[in-house]
Amino acid sequence: MSYFGVGNAFSARALPRVLVVETLGGFCAGFFPHLFLFVSRDSMEGESSWISHPISDMASEVQEFEPFSEATEEVDGTRSVSLDALLPDDLLERILACLPIASIFRAGCVCKRWNNVVNSRRFLWNLSVTQSQKPWYFMFTSNDAAAGYAYDPVLRKWYGSLELPCIENNNWFVSSSCGLVCFMDNDSRSRLFVCNPITRDRKRLSEPPGGKFSDYSALSIHVDRATRRYTVAVVKSKQVPGDFFHWDLSIHVYDSSTKLWVTSIKEVLAGWRGGDESVICNGVLYCLVYRTGVVDNTDIRHSLVMYDLLMRSSHTSLLRSSILAPCSLTCGRLMNLKERLVMVGGIGKQDRPGIIKGIGIWELDKKDWREVARMPPRFFQGFGEFDDVFASSGTDDLIYIQSYGAPALLIFDMNQKQWKWSLKSPVTKRFPLQLFTGFCFEPRLEVST
Repeated sequence: MSYFGVGNAFSARALPRVLVVETLGGFCAGFFPHLFLFVSRDSMEGESSWISHPISDMASEVQEFEPFSEATEEVDGTRSVSLDALLPDDLLERILACLPIASIFRAGCVCKRWNNVVNSRRFLWNLSVTQSQKPWYFMFTSNDAAAGYAYDPVLRKWYGSLELPCIENNNWFVSSSCGLVCFMDNDSRSRLFVCNPITRDRKRLSEPPGGKFSDYSALSIHVDRATRRYTVAVVKSKQVPGDFFHWDLSIHVYDSSTKLWVTSIKEVLAGWRGGDESVICNGVLYCLVYRTGVVDNTDIRHSLVMYDLLMRSSHTSLLRSSILAPCSLTCGRLMNLKERLVMVGGIGKQDRPGIIKGIGIWELDKKDWREVARMPPRFFQGFGEFDDVFASSGTDDLIYIQSYGAPALLIFDMNQKQWKWSLKSPVTKRFPLQLFTGFCFEPRLEVST
């Protein structure tokens, strides 16, 4: 396997080849208390279907069998059984599919049989129906390189030094969904790649319409977990020549099934311009737009516009259905957390809205913002010097927040409503102007471009 720097990042030493216990039932009950034993039977298509039985009902039956001689050994007078010899491939696949992604890498390095299992098509299918992997965070470690470290929140480890495919430096636009990451260059805004950073599978997309060198651009990708089809959206914003108040905004959508771009909408915004934040959630493209001047003596400088990618109707003005930000923000970051639209924003001071005084998290409920949490002062102060803009991304139930000026990484768990620091980053700041940024992605083996 050639996985995302697997030779440097992972080691097989932590996973023994032979797991020895007195009985199969004792192993499953002790180490996998919620595991069901799956028995495969041939279907008409020649594949395997699965019948589940609670392991508690089967443990006593398993103990009645005499162990296979080739799978047993004497240890201190106690007869033990090697599960590596006893377990059929289909059950081994089910057990390995429950492991964190890094442990699956180690399992593939254990022996030829386990390597064949974790590379089999059926095992990859099993991975697709198990629970989503917790998102990793990839942190760029210099101002221009595309290399960095990846943080695994399950094992609380940093893996590195890792290089991303497709890109030459770290200032590319990035968006991720269900194991795939989309990159767009920051110069011409015309080179786009979709890749799986774990398997390093990649594909270059055709150039999007709308011309090159837009003033502002936003990138988003969404993968349908059932069909594995993905949608890429590029929002371009360009100032009307000689008129700072009016901005051309266009939305261009790529469908992986047709391999074609479609320009869904073109509109001239009055008093607002597009930016670099967008996300696709429940078939709707959400974009942050920014006020180009003071209107009605208000300090609200961010607004959210929505475009239904399924209906693709251009009859309604984007601004007419826009939603103002919940408060004066220094910056806003959009993310899709299990098809819920979440925004992380820097809260500006009332008298000086451009100066950050805290960070908040909001979830969109229909057309209203519901505050989820605010960063406690001890965590906010833990970043040290905090600029008015920062990096933040999330998926599943985790949100990552990082200051551009330091490698510290803070995690917020949406389920537990809990803040915690990641394990200390192996990166240190080498010079005063060194910047750090990053993005999160779901590590998956079975998703391809």
